[in-house]
Amino acid sequence: MSSAPATKHPLLWVPSGYFTMALTYNMLTAAAVVMFSNLGMDNASAAAYASALGLAYTIKPFFAAFLEMYKTKKFFVLLCQVLLGVGFIGVALVMNLPNYITLMLLFFWVLSFIGSSQDITTDGVYVTALDSKSQALYCGWQSLSWNLGKLAMMSVMVVLSGVLHEHYFGLDPHVSGPEWIKSWQIVFGLLGVLMLLMAAWHWRVMPDGARAENTPKTPAEAIKTLIDAFVTFFQKQGIWLMIGFALLFRISFGFLNAPSMLFMKDSVENGGLALTNQEFGIIYGTFGLIALLIGSLIGGAYVAKKGLQKALFPLCFCVNIPNITFLLMAFYQPESHLLISAGVVIEQFFFGIGSVGFMIYLMQQLAPGKYATTHYAFGTALMGLCMMLTGMVSGVLQQAMGYVGYFIFVMAATIPSFLICWFAPFHHKHD
Repeated sequence: MSSAPATKHPLLWVPSGYFTMALTYNMLTAAAVVMFSNLGMDNASAAAYASALGLAYTIKPFFAAFLEMYKTKKFFVLLCQVLLGVGFIGVALVMNLPNYITLMLLFFWVLSFIGSSQDITTDGVYVTALDSKSQALYCGWQSLSWNLGKLAMMSVMVVLSGVLHEHYFGLDPHVSGPEWIKSWQIVFGLLGVLMLLMAAWHWRVMPDGARAENTPKTPAEAIKTLIDAFVTFFQKQGIWLMIGFALLFRISFGFLNAPSMLFMKDSVENGGLALTNQEFGIIYGTFGLIALLIGSLIGGAYVAKKGLQKALFPLCFCVNIPNITFLLMAFYQPESHLLISAGVVIEQFFFGIGSVGFMIYLMQQLAPGKYATTHYAFGTALMGLCMMLTGMVSGVLQQAMGYVGYFIFVMAATIPSFLICWFAPFHHKHD
């Protein structure tokens, strides 16, 4: 028997589907930075390991077609969520073992590929189960729910780890080391249970999703289609400048991302701000995220009014210039939570405005053509590659330069963004 009729209202599964996607991604690539720091890992290793976990999300366009050939999209969504639930509970259990770091990283590596597969198939249900009008109608819910998932992971779960560590286990929140294991075990256990509950919920309410019209029927056909999409991608007019745009527009953020979080957690003696997990979660995961959402809305309205070609260079300023707030905080090391919050809010607000330009440029200039969806995925994969590579070296560079020197370097890293925006081609006009 069918587990659920295909006519379930989209609000029953679109918000929960994208919320669940965000939990996995933000645990592996963002909250992991905080956890590694809590456990006593140095900045170079924490940034490198968390950034490397983004690889599966970067290369997912290359295995997406194979997932759509078998069973239903819903089947793979449920399978991924069950495996993620079991996997996160497994992480909690292996943290009891002497060599838990190696085992935990192995679990994370596998879970990152399962999480990226969940993303592919959830997107597949959304695209094939809803018509064009409904896709547009629920797009806002999709984005909002993903960001609520990020909020739940970066604020609620990170804060919970700090509350448990300090108030339940009675330990010093400013001391890193294995004392943090028990708190994070509880977080991973809760996350695993939540994943299993989401799988049960989606078993009841999510439609199966339809096979896309151009879905390959055999592995050989999938490989042939992928090769054709790859070849035609490089035949686009001005493709190398567009590739440069995808790689470089957010390069300074790639360098800033992990070290900015480590900076707020690090001790005052090491040049940081010595925030507890609770303080970090509220400032970065709540105030910063709200500022990012508001900025994104304003950025979208600005592009709609001015047009992307006129708006792109100002958007580049918005993405890059507010990075100076971290340089100022590193120089003065403010103790006031109000000042720290203001710095994070300013940086995230303007990043939200500016980052809209990146996504719209890919949609309007890079993606159009026979394989619009695949070519858009290639563009986001290039951005992911930039974030991964810059993130992997960011911790090493920060340790070598110190926070003040490193944030000066981040400001210098904004230069490629301005250059590529100046030369970015506009072959498709959108008035």
